[in-house]
Amino acid sequence: MKKILAAIVLISLLYTQVMAQVKMPAPSPVQTVKQDFGMGSIELIYSRPGTKGRKVFGDLVPNGKLWRTGANEATRITFTETVEIGGKKIDSGTYAVYTIPGEDSWEIILNKGIQNWGIDGYKEAEDVARFKIMPVKTKTMVETFTMQFTNIKAESCDLEILWEKTIASIRIRAEIKEKLRAQIEAALTTGKKPYWEAAQFYKEYDNNLPKALENVNKALEGNEKAFWIFLYKAKIQKELGDNAAALATSKTSLTLAREASNDDYVKMNQELQKELRQ
Repeated sequence: MKKILAAIVLISLLYTQVMAQVKMPAPSPVQTVKQDFGMGSIELIYSRPGTKGRKVFGDLVPNGKLWRTGANEATRITFTETVEIGGKKIDSGTYAVYTIPGEDSWEIILNKGIQNWGIDGYKEAEDVARFKIMPVKTKTMVETFTMQFTNIKAESCDLEILWEKTIASIRIRAEIKEKLRAQIEAALTTGKKPYWEAAQFYKEYDNNLPKALENVNKALEGNEKAFWIFLYKAKIQKELGDNAAALATSKTSLTLAREASNDDYVKMNQELQKELRQ
C-alpha cells in the first residue's frame, strides 16, 4: 500500500512539473507601443483580442456601454509632456483609456484608474477628460484589435483604434513652439551657437524668414561644404521671393552635392532649380 501511495505521489509531482512547464499563447496578447512625439514621447500598453468570427461592434462590444478598449487590464497611455486631446489640456502622466462606442460617434475617456482590471473599479469621478469623435467604416477587415500612431508631425499625431471594419481616430497635439524658442534663444547666448537649428526654428515654427536667413548665413560660416545648408538657404530665399539669389545658392549646393556623391541632394537641387526657372 505504501508503495502504491508513493507511486501516486511521484506521478502527481511529475504531472505538476510537466504542467508548470507548459506556457500557452495568450488569447489577447499585450502590445507596448512607444512613439517619440513633440519634445517627449507617448507610450501605449494594451491587449489585442481577435474577432475569431464574431461580430464585434454592436454585439461583442455593445454600443453605448463603457469598454476597456481592448481586453484584460485597462488600456494605459503615458505622456511625458503636457498634450492637448479633444480640446483639453492633459498633464504628463499615465491614464486609463476607456471608450463608449456608438454607431455614429464614440466617446473617449481618459481616467486615473490605471490599476483597474478592464472596467472593474472604474469611477466616473476619476475621469480626466471626455470627448467625442466620429468613427469611420472601412472595407478592410482588421482581425486583431489594433491601436497605432499615425500622421506623426512635430506638433500633432493621431492615435488610431482599428478593429473589424471600424477606425476611430484621436488627434493629439503638443505645444512646442515656445519651448523651442526658449531653448534656441538661451543657446544663442552660449559659446557654441546653434545657428543651423535656429534657422530651422525661425523658418518652420516661427515663420520668420528674415531671421531664418540671418541664421542660415551664420551657420554657413565655417561650413563652406555643407550642401544641405546651402539648399535650405535657397528654399528660404525662394520663399522670400528672391528667385535669382535662390537659384545661385542652389547651384552652389548642387556642385557640392555632386562632389560629395550625394544623389539625393543632387536631385533635390535639380528639382528646385526647375521650379525657379519656370
